Amino acid sequence: MTPHRSLRSLALLAGLGAGLAAVAAVTTPAAACRVPRPDPRYSMDVLVDGKPLALYTQGTTRYVEALKGREYAIRLTNRTGERVAVALAVDGLNSIDARHTSARDAQKWILDPWQTVTLSGWQTSQGTARRFVFTSESKSYGAWLGRTNDLGVITAAFFREVRRADVTPPAVSAPAPRSERMRESDGAVEGGTARAFGDSKAAAKDELAATGIGREIEHRVERISFDEEDAPASTVSVRYEYREALVRLGVIPAGDDALARRERARGFENSGYSPDPFRD
Repeated sequence: MTPHRSLRSLALLAGLGAGLAAVAAVTTPAAACRVPRPDPRYSMDVLVDGKPLALYTQGTTRYVEALKGREYAIRLTNRTGERVAVALAVDGLNSIDARHTSARDAQKWILDPWQTVTLSGWQTSQGTARRFVFTSESKSYGAWLGRTNDLGVITAAFFREVRRADVTPPAVSAPAPRSERMRESDGAVEGGTARAFGDSKAAAKDELAATGIGREIEHRVERISFDEEDAPASTVSVRYEYREALVRLGVIPAGDDALARRERARGFENSGYSPDPFRD
């Protein structure tokens, strides 16, 4: 198996975690990939303002609530003593080159042993990325590219490195944290020019969450070598929807809906007097 050329990140996005990210460019023919059960040693979190969104589970599907118009980031964690390659797809599009491929053939981020990296956007050049942002289907990056079959899902496939008996593994040391370096881009838009839809179809699509391509930030990368196994060790997938859709799907009880809460609101209660925090 020929080692792949990979990319190593020189700056962590969102200033979270310690260490450097990396990405693998796969050029070998695709192999039949099983879809393994999630392994707790490898994890993916969706972050808004640096905090992970709450997870909801229905059957075998995991959901998070998308927050309309908000930027978000994706945190990848490797809790093993070995390097791993991570294929990360947002709305079915690779976060590095926006291609739709198998996980095996996808370009990948490389995580060192015990490393956590936070990726805040689509890698648009060797030195820049554009932020992930929750938007509507009609304004999504996928709609701008004409690829809308897989909107609303984020998937990470973790591949272990092929072990070589003649190679002595290097000593592992904790990498130093790196801060985020960001700059505003002139004329940055949320989702580019969307494809035209009829009024009723556009209105329906505006009710559903997707990911747009937002403002530009600095995120430098470099090529490294990585030889990955043919099948992923773990695959983690999360669906994201706006609250209204989660209620309709039964993921969040209707009683938790903001409109239902407002319907239960009352102006007065028979409670006597205002409570005094300075009295027992």
